[in-house]
Amino acid sequence: PMMKGALLFIAVFALLMLVIPMIAIGYPIESSGEPAVVHTPQPAPQLTQPAWSQPAAEAEDALVAPQAPPAFPVGEEPDTSSVVLGATEFRLLDESTGEVLTVPVRDFIRGAVAAEMPASFHTEALKAQAVAAHTYALHHHRVQQENPDPGLKGADFKVDLANRKVYITEEMAREFYGELADEYWEKVCAAADSVAHLVLEYEGEPIVAAYHAISSGMTEDAANVWEGESVPYLRPASSEGDYLAPDYETEKEFSYEEVKNLLLAVYPDLNLSGSPDTWFGAMERSPSGYVTSIEVGGQVLHGKDIRTALDLRSHNFDVVDTGNGFVFVVYGYGHGVGLSQYGADFMARQGATFEEILANYYSGATLAEVALPE
Repeated sequence: PMMKGALLFIAVFALLMLVIPMIAIGYPIESSGEPAVVHTPQPAPQLTQPAWSQPAAEAEDALVAPQAPPAFPVGEEPDTSSVVLGATEFRLLDESTGEVLTVPVRDFIRGAVAAEMPASFHTEALKAQAVAAHTYALHHHRVQQENPDPGLKGADFKVDLANRKVYITEEMAREFYGELADEYWEKVCAAADSVAHLVLEYEGEPIVAAYHAISSGMTEDAANVWEGESVPYLRPASSEGDYLAPDYETEKEFSYEEVKNLLLAVYPDLNLSGSPDTWFGAMERSPSGYVTSIEVGGQVLHGKDIRTALDLRSHNFDVVDTGNGFVFVVYGYGHGVGLSQYGADFMARQGATFEEILANYYSGATLAEVALPE
């Protein structure tokens, strides 16, 4: 009896250690029925060990690695032999007001990190985000200097302060952080300032450092998202920590009529006059799992077209016919190209440095010092 009691206690304890962190961080615990599946769901591979096998005193140490971080080509120090001409300020077109803001580079990097990544993320992930945001901004700054877009009114790129997209001010960040304002803003600034002198470059130019919230376990090749353009440093990268992200898998339910109206509003030539079970046909996926083509109403659309028309979180999805409508089971959040923010946080919590995180998601790109113009 004592042995049975001990075994029961161990089993219950192990279960609590798995479930409690999931509840605390907000991971959904969902149940599902058995509807008819139009396209067979692609199950996510399981990590070799539980992500949480023991509690930790501090959030940044809460995850336990399923395996040791891989060896990455980026070293501890940037290649200082490579120097990229930087900018002293960026001009931002605020979509919410139409106003063009002039923001010093350091302030932009801080505000970009605050807008784009939760301050609760690991510091090394925040650093990686800071480098990516700085690089992305510098790339667009260069483009606008060479070939200005009249629609930007002299700005380098667009932001949306009202919806906290791309950049927010310190005041907005503090208001958003609430009681944790001092702690979180100090953390964001420390991370951003420590890497403000670094950008990612490829062949001497700042890269298009795309990023997104959650991949579907493997990031997507840019060639499958943006007009077939192949980008050497935006190729598929392993991001298995994303399987554990909150809302990695979501569902969005529509009636047949809703799907029909939404699709026809964008693609009026679709033939959706027949039975709903004939609307969706053959589907093709990229090696990363994202839908690259799907037959809809006699036409072939890209998965990102369906994502836009139905306002899905990503274009990695399955279509389920419930008999009353369609349920779209969606994996990940965002276009899937470049750095995954939740994947970066997962890597950082396993001990990866920001250099290693960047090397994983932007393979072939290198860190370079920024030289400020005189």
